[in-house]
Amino acid sequence: MTSSPPGASETDLGRKRRARKIGRVLAETHPDAHCELDHTNALELAVATILSAQCTDKKVNEVTPKLFARYPNAAAYAGADRAEMEELIRPTGFYRNKTDSLLKLGQALLDRYDGRVPGRLVHLVTLPGIGRKTANVILGNAFDVPGITVDTHFQRLVHRWRLTTETDPVKIEHAIGALYEKRDWTMLSHRIIFHGRRVCHARKPACGSCTLAKLCPSYGTGPTEPTAAVKLLKGPRARDLAVAAGVDPELVPAQAVAAEVP
Repeated sequence: MTSSPPGASETDLGRKRRARKIGRVLAETHPDAHCELDHTNALELAVATILSAQCTDKKVNEVTPKLFARYPNAAAYAGADRAEMEELIRPTGFYRNKTDSLLKLGQALLDRYDGRVPGRLVHLVTLPGIGRKTANVILGNAFDVPGITVDTHFQRLVHRWRLTTETDPVKIEHAIGALYEKRDWTMLSHRIIFHGRRVCHARKPACGSCTLAKLCPSYGTGPTEPTAAVKLLKGPRARDLAVAAGVDPELVPAQAVAAEVP
């Protein structure tokens, strides 16, 4: 007699317990989880997050050192030359729209908040270029205010784990928030996003080399044979991830370790 897969006919309490276990395993699996957008203050993080739309964090981090040096405060963004800014951020894509957002952001901060990025969600979401997801990134990482960041990786994984059936990002945020302690929200978001970028990929998750295999109702979406799955791990800690999943790290190819996380 085979046991039921995780999540089958699950009570609300059972789901919360499984969610908490997932959270604990993710903490062990990704001790290096953090915001992957380089920044030193709230304004830099707001700008980097706006630039990250439809762009990798790595590319954003290549662009922002010159941008941050050129525009150190809200007044600098508000008074920036559009053509110069467009050229600086061109590699991130959609640079005209992003430039428009940054110019308007700088002006809005000057007009409403004395040039400072506010530390409350209700204020952040009124700013140009900043939606709820971006606001939660800023709150969690620049102000130490717990927040859940529902990006594409986060949505995909919580659905695969069947922690919620909601599809609206705000409803997902509230549904997942109810399963975890508020103090854990920011780091949970980082760990889920790390897992989505390095292990649980959209097209072919590394099921056979995943530390969450026993807790995941979607186990088998990707290859379950460790020798095949381990090749799908990505990033500089790919061999550590293999060890955590009980798989021989020597099976991880060099290109997987060198691979850029999405």
